[in-house]
Amino acid sequence: MTTDIHATSGTGTALEQRVVDVLSAAGHRGEPTALEPLLGGHSGLTYKIALGDQWFVVKAVPPGQRSIGRHDMLRQARIMSALAGSGVPVPAIRATDDVEPAWFAMELVAGESLEPVLDDPQVEPALAAARMRRAAEILPRLHAVPLSALPIDGEPLTPADELARWRRTMGAVPVELVPGSERLEKLLASSVPAAVDPVLVHGDYRLGNLISVGSEPAALIDWEIWSPGDPRVELGWFLVFADGANFPGVGREVPGLPDAVELVERYADGGPVLRDLTWFDALGRFKMAAIMGHNLRRHREGRHHDPDQERLPATIERLIQTGTERLG
Repeated sequence: MTTDIHATSGTGTALEQRVVDVLSAAGHRGEPTALEPLLGGHSGLTYKIALGDQWFVVKAVPPGQRSIGRHDMLRQARIMSALAGSGVPVPAIRATDDVEPAWFAMELVAGESLEPVLDDPQVEPALAAARMRRAAEILPRLHAVPLSALPIDGEPLTPADELARWRRTMGAVPVELVPGSERLEKLLASSVPAAVDPVLVHGDYRLGNLISVGSEPAALIDWEIWSPGDPRVELGWFLVFADGANFPGVGREVPGLPDAVELVERYADGGPVLRDLTWFDALGRFKMAAIMGHNLRRHREGRHHDPDQERLPATIERLIQTGTERLG
C-alpha cells in the first residue's frame, strides 16, 4: 500500500533549492538542512527539511508524473488548509508551489502514526486501544465539516460508486489470487444501501494515517483520495483495522482493542442509528482484499519486486471469507 521513494541526487538537489527558496520567501528563515527522503508515502515523494529550528514535511509529485488524481499534491494542501481551525487535527500548510513537479510543505508534527495490528514497532496494547477509541471519537468532527466550506471538486461518491471503484480493482486481479471474491462481489452488488447525505470522507482513515501524541490525535495525514461521500464507507474501512485476526500472516492480534460495536457507539455518541453497517464492513474487507490482490499481482508479474507480498494470500482469503459471512 506504499510507494517506494527513488529520488536521484539531481532531482533532490533541484527540488531542495526550490523548497528552500519558497519557504524563505514565505518568511521561514534559518540555515537549511538537506532534503531527506521519508519512507511510507502512498502516491508522491515525501521528504523532511529544516530551516533553522523549524522542521517541515514536503510532499512532491514524482518525476515524470502529472499533478492529477492521487498525484495531485496541491489538492491535498487545499483540503488541509480548508480544515485549519475546524476541530479536525491537520498539519499547518506552510508553502505550496504549482510549478511542475508541484509540491507543498507542511509543519512536521511530532508523534507516532502506527497501525497497531500491522506496523512495527508494536504499540503497547492499552495505548493502542486508547488511540483507537479516540480515533472513533474524532471521526465525527471530520464528517461534520460543512461541504460548503471546503474546496469540493467532484460529485459525491455513493455506496454504489465505491463498490464500482473496488470492483474494477478486484477485476484486474487474477481470480486465483482472490479466491471467493466473485461471490462476495455478487453479495455486495445485490444489496447496495441507499446513499445518505454526503460528508467529507478522508478515504483512508485509520491509525496508520493519524499521528498521535500519547493517546491524543495530533494530525490526520495522507489526504490523497479525499472526496465527498458516504460516512459509513469511512467507518467500515476503519473497522477493518480494529481486529488483528483479519490479517493472518501479515499482522498481529492486539489484546484489549475495542470491538466494532464499541467503536460504532463512540462514533455515533448517542446519535441516530447507523443503518446497513454490515454491508459497509463487508465492503471494507472487499476493498482491502482488492488492494492486497493488486499488490501481490504486481509482485508476481515482476512489476514491483517485494517478497513480503507472498505473505498476503492468507489475509486475502480471510478478508473475503469474513466479508462473505457477514452478508451470507
